[in-house]
Amino acid sequence: MRLSTSTLVSAVVLPALVSAHDIHHARFQPRQAAPASSAASAATPSTVAASGVTSAGAPSTVASAASSISEPPTASFSLLSSNANAVPLSSINANAPSQATVALDTTYQAGATPTVVSSAPGLPNPSSLVISSYPPLDKTPPTDSPEVQQWIQEVANSGVSIPNFSSTVAGGCPANAAAVADTSRCWWTCGGCTRDTDIVSCPDKNTWGLTYDDGPSPYTPTLLSYLDEQSLKSTFFVVGSRALSYPATLQAEYMGGHQIAVHTWSHPELTTLSNEEIIAELGWTKKIIKDVTGVTPNMMRPPYGDIDDRVRAICTAMGLTPVMWTRISPMATFDTGDFDIHSGATSVTQVLANWENILGNASVMDTGFIVLEHDLFQQSVDVATGYILPDALAHKYTIEPVVNCVNKPMSDAYIETNDNSTNPPIASGGAATLSSGAPGSAEATAKAGGSGNSSSSASALVSSPKSLGLFALTTVIVSLVGGSVATLL
Repeated sequence: MRLSTSTLVSAVVLPALVSAHDIHHARFQPRQAAPASSAASAATPSTVAASGVTSAGAPSTVASAASSISEPPTASFSLLSSNANAVPLSSINANAPSQATVALDTTYQAGATPTVVSSAPGLPNPSSLVISSYPPLDKTPPTDSPEVQQWIQEVANSGVSIPNFSSTVAGGCPANAAAVADTSRCWWTCGGCTRDTDIVSCPDKNTWGLTYDDGPSPYTPTLLSYLDEQSLKSTFFVVGSRALSYPATLQAEYMGGHQIAVHTWSHPELTTLSNEEIIAELGWTKKIIKDVTGVTPNMMRPPYGDIDDRVRAICTAMGLTPVMWTRISPMATFDTGDFDIHSGATSVTQVLANWENILGNASVMDTGFIVLEHDLFQQSVDVATGYILPDALAHKYTIEPVVNCVNKPMSDAYIETNDNSTNPPIASGGAATLSSGAPGSAEATAKAGGSGNSSSSASALVSSPKSLGLFALTTVIVSLVGGSVATLL
């Protein structure tokens, strides 16, 4: 696909980010747009033609397609480049007709091995999968099966202490006042607390750790085709139920040099589950990925970012490192909001405004960044391949999977191929310590008097050395230019 370049001038120097959604939840609530007082909201609208971004030198407006669903207001944005073959913005909405799905470019024979994962075992034959031997799709697996009972015992034998926190309840922060007040549990959902074992950014400036959640789906092959054309690789956080439904697509991701990681079996808020249920969600997802690819991932992303120290401890005991997305304050995360186009809760123009806001904030960071995006829906794939990725390429970002963005080889992403020399499991050593004063950490929240805001100083806190192992990667901290903090928070 050919990229068309069209520079649009925007009045936004450092726009505000889309707000971090209240975890329980964003799938049912619209994400918040940039504040009305910001330059992003005040910018003059401009016109985007059906073939893509065509204005030169002026901001442009997008007309919404006629729809029975009430579309959210359009938003202003600017792109350096778009895909000449992009789906028109007016056609990326909740009422978009289903497109014909594309076939995978390549399918693979059993026994094949990927070129980018050294010492990988041969690829299993997906036709040998017995569907009935796995839990029901899209439901938290039962905990009384022999497999789950074995995993529960392995966690008990790991030596990792699991905090005795009670499960949260549906309803997010407002429904869990006691959990919110208990800063010792380090609940990311309410306040943005992170631990050193959470990967939240890439250490090198201008590096984007590319990730997609919730697949594989019927639209993932379209995304894979575009990534292949542009020689880009990503991390795919895989839902176990969908891996069982689309094993050939999962194999294509893995064999194509993309990183595969865990995103649970049925996509629940993990803090609402019991210890045994969390183990079942993670264990079955690890198993189906190994049964399809031959390797077991050692990274995971909690659905909705819903993680606390109880969930972290279980992940550690199961050999999984949490990967979040970049968060610059308790109320601002690097989330495009692309998931909500499908439901009509947000517009594609707001998603692109969110993207431009992310880039504005990334430009003043001393580190790279990780963004939340999805490959589950046609609309999110269309906006990624048509607009977000071409724009990122025009900005000359280094775009790579998370394992590579933290300066590790792809072989370090899987238990069977990781030799532990540069990426030892965290459970094999001492417990990592919390980066003192990191934005979103317990210390930073306490220093802010419980407000959750990062320091009003424009100076940055320092990030950890690259030499640390992947599982001991310290929380990466942003560095802000003078006078920008008020805009960021």
